[in-house]
Amino acid sequence: MDTLLLEVAKISQSYSKKTVVNNLSFGLNKGAIGCLLGPSGCGKTTVLRCIAGFEPIVGGEVLLNGVKVSSSEFSLQPEQRHIGMVFQDYALFPHLTVISNITFGLHYMSRTERSERAAEMLEIVGLKDVANNYPHELSGGQQQRVALARALAPKPDLLLLDEPFSNLDVNLRERLSLEVREILKNQGTTAILVTHDQNEAFAIADEIGVMQNGKIMQWDSAYNLYHRPTSRFVANFVGQGVFLSGKIIDSSHVEIELGVLEVGISNQHASDKLFGEGCNVDVLIRPDDIVHDDESSLKAKILHKAFRGAEILYTLRLPKGSTALSLVPSHHNHAIGEDIGIKLEVDHVVAFGQITQ
Repeated sequence: MDTLLLEVAKISQSYSKKTVVNNLSFGLNKGAIGCLLGPSGCGKTTVLRCIAGFEPIVGGEVLLNGVKVSSSEFSLQPEQRHIGMVFQDYALFPHLTVISNITFGLHYMSRTERSERAAEMLEIVGLKDVANNYPHELSGGQQQRVALARALAPKPDLLLLDEPFSNLDVNLRERLSLEVREILKNQGTTAILVTHDQNEAFAIADEIGVMQNGKIMQWDSAYNLYHRPTSRFVANFVGQGVFLSGKIIDSSHVEIELGVLEVGISNQHASDKLFGEGCNVDVLIRPDDIVHDDESSLKAKILHKAFRGAEILYTLRLPKGSTALSLVPSHHNHAIGEDIGIKLEVDHVVAFGQITQ
């Protein structure tokens, strides 16, 4: 049975009368990895700081293991919350070696226990060979591992990671994302990541909350955020795609210019009213929904192309002038301006009521 380790219940936070976090709620089970994903300024780092105890809250409450640690009237000191934190800039002590950085928060242990725990953490993060080096002698990826090891060394109940990979190049970021997930899962650590990068969120987290203007718009798995977004904002922020005009034919069919989609509508909410027959809607079409097919009679003109190694992302002009994206295996290398055959393969139809101008 899942055990709720963290409960964030309707918390709010304001700066100079400006609301930064607005009645926000979510929960995280023991051993789970959650993520707050959103653009800069959406309030995600403030939520993390409220959980850590670095920021007070003006409404709601935060509970750890069922115990209230924050409310508008009370805030437990950060050092008493048994929470670890990895900062964006790593915040390593430059005058201390790797092993001394890792053992810094273990003053309550005996010298032998500190030594054993440090050796264990060095093994876990793969830094045994640089134990006596100083931070300036390490690469960015190694510094990130030291920061992670230092945060995990006291065995916190909860680990918070604030944009931990933002200072790294893309390739290293992707590799370390997977490594960090493996370390956290092997340690059974409950963690929350804050990031604006959906690839990081997808690589690390079990559950993701997409934030906008201090609110969580959808808390879900990466798969559902991509294939079953519940709002236009989530649909636009997660993944790539375009909206094509459509019309509801009946309860399980919608027609767009590329044909009739014969699956149930995943999202039928526009001002909380179900779509009816004949309603005009916008249908979300992802790049993987449009498949290259030389035999198809349906043609589209290539406007742009982006080579991605194994795949090419084509921007296409459809017969009626709309544009769409198609992700195609890169051995289908077509020229800009060329017409190619396409067909629809849509497993998840997501539609929203059209926005009137």
